[in-house]
Amino acid sequence: MIGHMPRTEKLPFVDDYLAALLAQASLLISTEFHRVVQANGFSVSEWRILATLTGSEGMSIGGLAQVSVTKQPTVTRLLDRMELKGYVERVPHETDRRITLVRITPKGQKIVASLIEQAKQHEHRVLEPFGLKRADELKTTLRRIIELHRPWP
Repeated sequence: MIGHMPRTEKLPFVDDYLAALLAQASLLISTEFHRVVQANGFSVSEWRILATLTGSEGMSIGGLAQVSVTKQPTVTRLLDRMELKGYVERVPHETDRRITLVRITPKGQKIVASLIEQAKQHEHRVLEPFGLKRADELKTTLRRIIELHRPWP
């Protein structure tokens, strides 16, 4: 059968269902790192926004909400506070005046740099047991799944 992946044992549905496995893995791994985020004085949502903007030329508020997995009204409120702190800035889109882009500022980048490094170390500890090749393949597969199923360009 095309697309069928044989199993050697019968697993309960959620133990073999991609969405359930992704959700559980994400929650477990994220929860571990969120302790570090909170110990550094950030909310999880602030961390997600700053991490999402790191390395980006700027994102729409809707795109930022999607990628950071945060509701858009929450993103808007957080951006107001983060803009006052000087961590992010809103700039008009170059060609579409209806769109406002959000960028991380140098101050925001500096404040989040240590957390980015700690996040990379945490990721390394999580993926190390699988080896570099398998870890890269997993991330490539996940990026492809996201690309194929994301509702925005």
